[in-house]
Amino acid sequence: MQNTGKLAGKTLFVTGASRGIGLAIALKAAKDGANIVLASKTAEPHPKLPGTIYTAAKEIENVGGKAFPCIVDVRDEKQVQNAIKKTIEKFGGIDIVVNNASAISLTGTVDTEMKRFDLMHQINTRGTFMVSKECIPYLKKSSHPHILNISPPLNMHPGWFSKSVAYTMAKYGMSMCALGMSQELKQFGIGVNALWPKTIVNTAAGSMLIGIEGLSYTRKPEIMADAAYAILTSDPKTTTGNFFIDDELLLKRGVKDFDQYCENTKYKNQLLKDGFIGDPTDEKMYFTSDPRESPMYSVYSKL
Repeated sequence: MQNTGKLAGKTLFVTGASRGIGLAIALKAAKDGANIVLASKTAEPHPKLPGTIYTAAKEIENVGGKAFPCIVDVRDEKQVQNAIKKTIEKFGGIDIVVNNASAISLTGTVDTEMKRFDLMHQINTRGTFMVSKECIPYLKKSSHPHILNISPPLNMHPGWFSKSVAYTMAKYGMSMCALGMSQELKQFGIGVNALWPKTIVNTAAGSMLIGIEGLSYTRKPEIMADAAYAILTSDPKTTTGNFFIDDELLLKRGVKDFDQYCENTKYKNQLLKDGFIGDPTDEKMYFTSDPRESPMYSVYSKL
């Protein structure tokens, strides 16, 4: 999807923006000349994960954006409030919030340590709620206010709960924030939506789940960035309360070449589906690079 310049001068507060999907969304907006607040806790290089808020800031500036790296643990109320205060001092306001920061542990009930349970709920659900809460007063003053949560559609099939109930609860908490806030904030013209990938995306978290060899069957983070851009450049008054799926949204917006998002086009007809999409008991379900050939297209095209 081509940049339009619609986000020029807009200020985005992006959590978990030092790498992966968060950074890809930030870079896409930066190409319009947006101001990007990198609200992440990775200030020092991680032994296993690439990128810090400072390396991300350089990437953003290299493509034409203005970067403001802020060391923020979204579990810490004072750190969040301080980062927002500094954002207002530097850029004068906040137009868009992207709640991307997340923690994952695909473990069953007995195998989920309570400290891991707490981590997921504090970052995913509580962090999303708190960052949104603290930014709302400034979003009300914006002419183009959006909140975008990187979270799945609320699929109540028990299969999505049975194998990793703690993670599902935490991730669905983000989605419930989108659902509730979209109605609560509609009167102020603030668009609140959720976005989720249909296939596994090549990120550090993804590689830890499926292994390096599995990354050939994934898509690049740019598909989520393009989908987020489509949402964030839309009218917030009319684009709200949606649970978007990346390729279905892009298909409706006129994107025809989905091979561009494949990590390896050799496996474009064997893409690994992400969680919370479709029926978890259907082990034969797979996705192709073209969403029109997907078994789920007939379902999502009606949404």
